[in-house]
Parts: sequence; structure tokens; C-alpha cells
Amino acid sequence: MYLYPKTEFPNPAFTKKPKSSEVQAGGSVTFDAETEKPGVKVKWQKNNVDIAASDKFVIKADGKNHSLTINAAAAEDEVVYSVIAGTSKVKFELKVKEPAAAPPPPAETSEPPATGDNAQPADAEQKASPEAPPPEPEAPVDPIGLFIERPKDGEVTVGENIKFTARVAGANLMKKPVAKWFKGKWMDLSSKVGKHLQIVETYDRNTKIYTFEIQIIKAKTTYAGGYRCEVSSKDKFDSVNFNLNVNEAANAGDIDIRSAFKRTNEAKQEQTIDVDVWEILRKAPPSEYEKIAFQYGITDLRGLLKRLKKMKKEEKKSEAFLKKLDPAYQVDKGQKMKLVVEVANPDAEVKWLKNGQEIRVSGRYIFEAIGNKRILTINHCSLADDAAYQCVIGEEKCFTELFVREPPILVLRPLEDQAVMVGERVEFECEVSEEGAQVKWEKDGVELTREETFKYRFKKDGKKHYLIINETTVEDSGNYTVKTNGGESVAELMVQEKQLEILQDVADLTVKAKEQAVFRCEVSDETVTGIWVKNGKEVVPNDRIKITHIGRVHKLTIDNVVAQDEGDYSFIPNGFAFNLSAKLHFMEVKIDFVPRQEPPKIKLDCSSQNSDTIVVVAGNKLRLDVPISGDPAPTVVWTKGEKVKKTLGRHPRCRPAPGKDREPLIAQDGGRVRVETFADHCVFIIEGAEKSDEGTYNVLVKNPAGEDKANVTIKVIEAPDPPESPRILNIGEDYCTVQWDPPKYDGGQGILGYILERKKKKGYRWMRLNYDLVKETTCESKKMIEGVIYEIRVFAVNSIGMSLPSHSSQPFMPIAPTSEPTNLIVDDVSDTSVTLKWRPPERIGAGGLDGYSLEYCKEGSTEWVPALAGLTERTSIMIRDLPTGERLNFRVRAINLAGPSEPCTLKEPVLVREVMQRPKIWLPRYLRQKLLKKVGETVNIVVPFQGKPRPIVTWLKDGQPIDPKKVGIRNSDADTILFIRSAERAHSGQYQLKIQIESYEDTGNIDIQIVDKPTAPQNLKIVEIWGFNVALEWSPPQDDGNAEIAGYTIQKADKKTMEWFTVYEHYRRLHCVVSDLVMGNEYYFRAFTENMCGLSEKPGNSKTSAYIQKTGSSYKPPSYKEHEFAEAPKFTHPLVNRSVVAGYNATLSCSVRGTPKPKFFWYKNKMELSGEARYRAFSKQGVLTLEVRKPSPFDGGAYMCKAVNEHGEAVTECRLEVRRK
Repeated sequence: MYLYPKTEFPNPAFTKKPKSSEVQAGGSVTFDAETEKPGVKVKWQKNNVDIAASDKFVIKADGKNHSLTINAAAAEDEVVYSVIAGTSKVKFELKVKEPAAAPPPPAETSEPPATGDNAQPADAEQKASPEAPPPEPEAPVDPIGLFIERPKDGEVTVGENIKFTARVAGANLMKKPVAKWFKGKWMDLSSKVGKHLQIVETYDRNTKIYTFEIQIIKAKTTYAGGYRCEVSSKDKFDSVNFNLNVNEAANAGDIDIRSAFKRTNEAKQEQTIDVDVWEILRKAPPSEYEKIAFQYGITDLRGLLKRLKKMKKEEKKSEAFLKKLDPAYQVDKGQKMKLVVEVANPDAEVKWLKNGQEIRVSGRYIFEAIGNKRILTINHCSLADDAAYQCVIGEEKCFTELFVREPPILVLRPLEDQAVMVGERVEFECEVSEEGAQVKWEKDGVELTREETFKYRFKKDGKKHYLIINETTVEDSGNYTVKTNGGESVAELMVQEKQLEILQDVADLTVKAKEQAVFRCEVSDETVTGIWVKNGKEVVPNDRIKITHIGRVHKLTIDNVVAQDEGDYSFIPNGFAFNLSAKLHFMEVKIDFVPRQEPPKIKLDCSSQNSDTIVVVAGNKLRLDVPISGDPAPTVVWTKGEKVKKTLGRHPRCRPAPGKDREPLIAQDGGRVRVETFADHCVFIIEGAEKSDEGTYNVLVKNPAGEDKANVTIKVIEAPDPPESPRILNIGEDYCTVQWDPPKYDGGQGILGYILERKKKKGYRWMRLNYDLVKETTCESKKMIEGVIYEIRVFAVNSIGMSLPSHSSQPFMPIAPTSEPTNLIVDDVSDTSVTLKWRPPERIGAGGLDGYSLEYCKEGSTEWVPALAGLTERTSIMIRDLPTGERLNFRVRAINLAGPSEPCTLKEPVLVREVMQRPKIWLPRYLRQKLLKKVGETVNIVVPFQGKPRPIVTWLKDGQPIDPKKVGIRNSDADTILFIRSAERAHSGQYQLKIQIESYEDTGNIDIQIVDKPTAPQNLKIVEIWGFNVALEWSPPQDDGNAEIAGYTIQKADKKTMEWFTVYEHYRRLHCVVSDLVMGNEYYFRAFTENMCGLSEKPGNSKTSAYIQKTGSSYKPPSYKEHEFAEAPKFTHPLVNRSVVAGYNATLSCSVRGTPKPKFFWYKNKMELSGEARYRAFSKQGVLTLEVRKPSPFDGGAYMCKAVNEHGEAVTECRLEVRRK
């Protein structure tokens, strides 16, 4: 069971549907519909818009019957209409015809008597030349894309030619566009150029427009289908699709052979009515053809046999289809496609098949029926819709093929540069414009295949594509590219050997018994492990000794230190050949007997006279144990003096409290900076050291027995400030020089060096450029991709660590100058100028090409002088105002954003002096014969010549100087132009051109013939009237219009209507017989003269009329003698002398008559040419032709043609002159 859409087959809502109709413009038309039930609400629509009742649209409803009447139909009413009842909808069309003018009544003509070769069919005499079709409007300029004119759909008949044209504006293109022509999806037509296909490309330097043409010669039905033209120029691309329909040649109708064999004798004509002459000719042997032709009055036997031979069998027309599907269609992926056929029966049922399977109704496949049209609509075409389709009506089918073109896949999110260490995992990610798209991965131009899965892993996730390298090696460094059919993206991978940085070294410790010792170090890699050793032996952790590793920090903690713990401790990272060492000093506490009255004493290594400095890293904890003694126990006071303020004032982030010379510290009760006092020592503690804590601290201990002082200088160091924003200098093809200023604050420690990072402007991942610190403030960045925009930032490094990054540099693009121009040559030299030509550079690069600069210098000098004020985009230039007689060297450079290229210099210096060249006229071939122009046309003759210095040009007409008011002359260095705005008969004649340089000269002659319409024939008169025939006679016109008379047009008019009808066209004799006139009518006659310009303006009229007498008058036909057809040969058109150019085929022609058909012979210098291969002789309809193939001067001479039959012979001669090229 098949399912069909409601609009295609009888619908339960409508028992009678409206049908498509035609109406004359201004008329009325009514569409009727009938529903199953009365009272159903019916709605009428025009182009899917509801129609409201008005004087123009009359809507009626009567029970089940509904009608829509359209009055005063106009062209805008020719659209699609529909009627809707409930959920049912039926579509129909209205076609509006313009009222056609009434055709004139057919001319009444009769076949003239067959008199030798002039017998012509009557239908050929009555043909009128068709009016020329109106010119098509000019195609609008394409507002987008590269095309300014796109190829349009075309239609051609089998055996004819057709040309498609595309035009591209080249004014804004840096590079010449390249055009490719395709048929269907992939067939490149450039490989099919030959006998039936020609591709032409031209360029107009004035308008800067490229024209691309493709011409199909002698089209065949297999050439039909979809075509595509693609144009690309550097980074620009555009394409256009068009279709070609090839129609079968018009079938020749049945030829009424009997009408061609009419005889003037009515009795003879009645005998031939029942005779099938074609059947007689078909069955007769070729030797009997001439006998049968004579018997039945066939005057043009050869033409008849030729026409019958070309007749084709009439193709069986389709009874079900009025219009079938085209051979092929093409549509872009995701677009909508409609397949349309026209059927003969509006109620016919159709089936649509795809690859032989019936298509069911769905959201993607929609069936429509509009009048005689059946439409299959495919929504959102996919690659699965690329198939063969059929439309079936009963036993008849029509076929087509649908090609679905996939749009180019674009890279939406490009790859990012990455820098990793050996052994790390790398993942390249990109995003494309369509899910499931195919991409190709390459490394340094070599494709990465799926077979290398042990090394590379490819992954897809919707629109995202991944390339994964699990364990990288140094060999994996390089440029990785992802490619689609619409773009590509490149990223760089840098793989470095592992290098471990020491962020915090292990510090020496001095501790007392029972205290805790903590060795701490920090490295750059969190994954690095290691061991602790003491005096060369590995430390084994236990309850008192603990080893920890948290992130990048490694700790060795020793609780309850004893004397045996003193020694050298080292941390050795696994996999690296270095260690971090420090010493543990054990401080013994000795108890000495002291008297009770002992003055206090501070036991520090630094005394009040010789202060020392204690360095602490910002953010770390400072703990300073100060042993003291004294009896009784002294009091301890810590203060901060003036020196501190001065020291702190050197850093902007540290500001001492104003108005205080000495600042007491926080007491023992707590705080970030505090002092803890014990019986035999005190502890100075700073939690999280800051820059404001830097300075000199004073310690004062006092008891009744006395006091003691000491000074402690504390210096806080940290990572430096970021450097200033880097500057980019000296940009090259894949490198640049980076320069920056040191940071304003070095963190209290000297700058050890700098680290640089770079990234693509639109990327987010920074890639480190150096692992060894850069000591200077300049660095060269290498291995960049030309044409990609980058940014660079800098870090400063001191012994504490690395600063924050600087601001990014201004975005920049690595570009390089082009290669040098090539093939610099001298094109022309005069006394003051030199013309140079060259070719563009072989490599231009991403920077493009802005133009060229030219310089010159004198021979022996090194000072180059600019030849032009600016740049030129052309590849040829004339340098003027040069010193005469000097020998100059020339060179040219290509300029782009990166600067000038290397120069291309002439090998030898050029002498600025003009070399004399003999004058020579190069007369075009079409001017070597007589030039014909019509009166009023423009004459524009361009004659190139050569000669240096500039020759003197002289024009003469018939030996007399030319009047400049009538004929314009313009001369240049290389040609001369003769221009006549509106030609007149007086301009005819021979024009002589002479060019002269000193005593040398050359001449050339041009014959111009200006032709006009002739005057009317003279003395048209009626010679004789008999039966239904009138004999006319006239004289040639007084003025033939300066051209050969091509014939006469004879017309007749009935006296009652005076409407003129053509009797003969292109009639060459001065007398004729007008037959088949109506009895009882009176006729007037007139004649027009015709030449190459057309018919004469006025006719020659007969002064008298001819009256055809009615029946009743007796007429006795005259008796004629039997005509003797035998005739000796006679040349009706003799040979004429000819002058030809060597190397081009030449022909000699003449015409002869005679009965029986004469034999002919050709002679050269009285020697027969029948056996010569260089000569070919043939005869057609009495015209004898001798072809001389590629003649040379040796072939010149006297040629003769002899015609012979049994009644005599005839001879004609001529001379052939062969000129050298």
C-alpha cells in the first residue's frame, strides 16, 4: 500500500477540484470546486495569501459548490492559487496570455514554370526573414564575491555551439586569479580540451577585468548536466553553478515530394499524384537516378537526395510526460532541492523512486501537485540523498541523478603551540565547522597515519578533533598541522630535556640539645622525589627523624637533637646529578658558676661595634636566639633605630612611622613581630617577613650590675618586580629580536637573568622560549610561523625566584622580504629613456607585495639614484629624462611590509642612445583585400609599424592628400590610425600609407569601398497576360549602391485591398512570371532592388494593372517545339587572377554548364595536375574548385581549367602569384 500527499490524488474533502486554466489578458476566468458536505467553510488563497472578495475577485458559495471568478486578468495574476477546506488544500495555476495580433492572410502564389536551374519551390519563395529578437538586458554586477558576471544556465540543440562566460574584477587582487571548470562534482574540464571543448582566458588592461570563457562545440545529449566554475586568488575564493540543457534536433517533417515535382502541365501533375517518387528512387540503382529525375521533372536531384539522407526517424514522444527531469541536478549539503515534472493528465498518479526504492512521505520528502506539475521537494539534503531518482507514471519513467556537494569544512578553533618536557603527555585540540568531518594530521609536512597508533592517538568528539602523544621525546618537536578541505591550522611543539630549578636551598642550622632541627628545600617539579643523606649515608626515618614531601617542598625534621646529630646533611633528587647541602651545628650548654652580682652580657657573634646582617626571604619566618647572662636576670628591650628608617625609605613599599626616631617592638605577649624571653636567652621572631621589617634592631639588656647593647641588621629579600613591556625589533621570516628594560626593583638581590614566553594572539597557552636564563636585555625568538600574529612577555629571575610576567608586547607578525625579482631585461632604449621589464619574485610570502623600486647609477660609480618617486605595481616601466650617451646600471627591488628584497641587477650597463631601425609596415591580413563598409558606419583602421627613431607617417587618398576635416589620422610610436566617424560614398577609394625615416621608407595600399542601398528597378512593365499568369520585365537600377546587385524582390497587390504580398525574393533575372492569380481580379506589381545593404528604399511600380479574365473566354495554348537540352560546355564564371601568401591554402574556382555533364581537367603551365598530391580538385553543383595546399613561391604560375563533353570543350585561364610571408 502506497501513501500519497493529499494534494496529489482525490481528496475526501473535495469531490471536484479546480484545475489550472489559461485566459487572455483582460478576460475573466472561473475556478469551481465541490465539497463532500454542504456548509463546509472554504478559503481561497493567492500565493499563500488569503483572497478577500472584491470586484476583481468574486467568491461564491452555494451548498457544496464553491467558485472563484477573476475579472480583468493581468500579467500579475499569473501565479499559484489554492483552495482550502478544513485540512485539505488543492493548488492550481492561472496563465495569462497577451492578445496576439491577427496574422495577415496568406499570399496566394503559384509555382512558376520550371525553367532549367531557376525552378524553386513555392514555399521557399514565400519565406519572410524573422524579426531579430530584442537584446537581452545587461546582467547586473555581482555585489559580493569575485565575480562581476556569472555564467548563466544555457540551452542548446544537438550539433550547435554554446559559450559560457565569467568575468572577474582584477583591480583589487594581488595575484592573478585562476579559474577551473568542472562538470558534475569532480570532473575537471581542463583535461577534456580538444575538438568539442575550448577554454579561453583574456585580460583587458584598460578595465582590469579577467574574462574566462568555455565553449562547447557541436553539443551532444551527454553534455547536459550541472557545471561549476571556481575562481581563486591567493586567500580569496568564489564559485558558481550553472546548468546546460541539450535538446534533440528538430525532426524533419514529412516532405511532400510530389509538390516539388509539379509541372506546369496540369494533366502531367495529375499523373504524379499517385506516384511515390521517393519509393521509386529508394528502390532504383544509382545509375538510374538521372533518368528518373528527368522523367518526373526533378531539377535539383543532388539537393533532394542530400535532404532525404539527413532525415531522421521521428522520435517517439512521451504520452505521459510533457516535461521530463533534467539529466542531472546539483545541490549543496543542507540546502533544499526541488525535482519538477509536467504530466499530460492532471489526475495522473506518480511514484518517486530513489535508487529503485519508492520514497515515502516524511518531513524531509514532500510531494506537491500544482496543476500539471508534480514536485518532489527534498529538505536539508545530506550525502545520503546523493542518488539516482525516477518519476514513474504507469509504464513510463524519467530519470535523473542528484549530486550533493559537501561544503568546505572550516577550522573554527585553531591549534595552540605547546612546550613540554620529555616524557610528558601532549594533546592538540581543534574545532571544525561540522560534526563527523574528516581531517588530516601532519607533522612537518608528513601525514600521520592511523597505523602509527603506538605513537599517536586520534580522537573525535563532535566538532572537536584531538591528536594525543602520550610520552613525548625530543624527536617529537616540530610543526603539527591539521587540514580540512576548507582550511588548516599549524602549531609548534617544543620538547625540552628535564631541568630542575632550585626555588629554595637548604640552610645551615645551629640548635641546642633537645631542640628541633628542620632542613627544608623547594624544587620546581612536584613529581621529583629524592633521598636525604648525612655525611654520605642515607638517612633512615624513625620515631625521632621524619622525612616529608608535600608538593615541591621536601623536609627533614629531627626532634630532640643530640650531639650525634651534628654533621653535613644533603638532599639528592632522583634522576638529577646534583645535591643540596647544609650543616647542622650542635650548641652545648655549659653551666658555669658566676657570682650573684654579674653584669648582663649579650653573647652574639655580632657586637655593638661591628654589626652583621641577617638575611631573610620575604614570607618566611625569622627566629633569632640571643643568649644572655647576668645575675640577677636582666631585662631585655628591643628597639628599631634611625638607620632602619633610612634603610626602609629606599623602597617605595616600606614607609616608617613619621615623627619617631626609635620604634619599640611589640611586647612579649604576642604578634607577628615579637620577643620571647627565657632565663638564659631571648628569641626574636618575625612571622611572615615583610619588606617593612627590614632595618637595624637594637638589643638592650640591663640589671643592677650594669647593661649591654648589641645591634642586629635584618635584610628582607624577595622576587623582583616584572620587567617593562618588551619591544619587538628586527622582524624576519621566522624570527624577531625582543628588547626590554630591567625591572625597577630587583627584590634586594641581583637579577640573574630573564625567561621569555610567547603565544599566538588568539590563543590562551603561553610557551616558554628558553630554559637557560638570558643574561642580557635582548633576545632572539626563532622557529615562528610566517603570517601568524604573536605576543611575547618576559619574567625576571633572581636568587629568590621569578617575578610576575611583564605586560605583553604589541602583537606582531613574522614576515620576510620577498625574494628578488627575476629576468630583468631591457625592452627599449631611446636617447633619453630606457624601458625595462622583469618578472615578479618567485617567493612573496605572507607579507604580500606592495610594489617595486628602481634605481640606476653610472658605470664605475657606487651611488644609486632612485628612478621613480614612489613604488610601481607594474612589471615594466619607462625611465625618462636620462643623460644621453651615458652607460648606466639598473636594478629593481621588491618591497613589502618587511622592507626591500635583494636587488635584481642588469648584467651589463645600458648605453642611453637610440639605435636606428628600418621602417616596416605590418599591414593586417584583412586590409590586404578590399574593405567593405556601409554608409553611416564607423571606419577605424589600425596599422602597426616599426622603426626608430619615430618615423614620419603620410596618408594619401588616390594620390591626393587627405582632408583632415573628413578623415581623422592619429599616429603613435608603434601604429597609425585612420578614423572615419560616419562613412560616405565619397570615402571610397585607394588609401596609400607611407612611413619614412631619413632616406628609408615603406609603403602600403588599402582599398576601401563604401556601399549603400541601391535605387529602385527601372521601367517595370507587364509584358504578357495569359490564363492565371502575368509576365513582368524591368531594367537594372540607375544606382547599384556601389555594390553588386544580389537580386530583386517582386510583390503583387489586389486592386481591391492593395495589400502587398511577396512573390519572389533574391530573384536575379530581369524578367519573371507571376502565376496562380485569381480569376476576375486586377493586380498591380512592384519590385525592389537588393544588395548587401538590403532592399532599396523605394520600389519600382508597374504603370498599368493586369486583369485576369473570368471563365468563358477561350484560350488556346501555344504549341512549343521539343526543347533540345544538349549543350556544349560553357564557363559561366571564369577563373580570376589571385595573389596569396605562402603557407596558407589557396583555392581557384570557376563555374561551368553543359549537357551532358562535362569532364574537367586542371593544368599548371600546361602540365596536367591529376597526379599531384599538393593539389585537390572537386566539383559541386557545377562549381569547379582547385585547392593548392600550403603553396610556396614555386607554386605560382599560369593555371588552366578545361571542360569537355561530347558536344565540345571550353577553357578558362588565370595567374596565381604566391608572396612570401
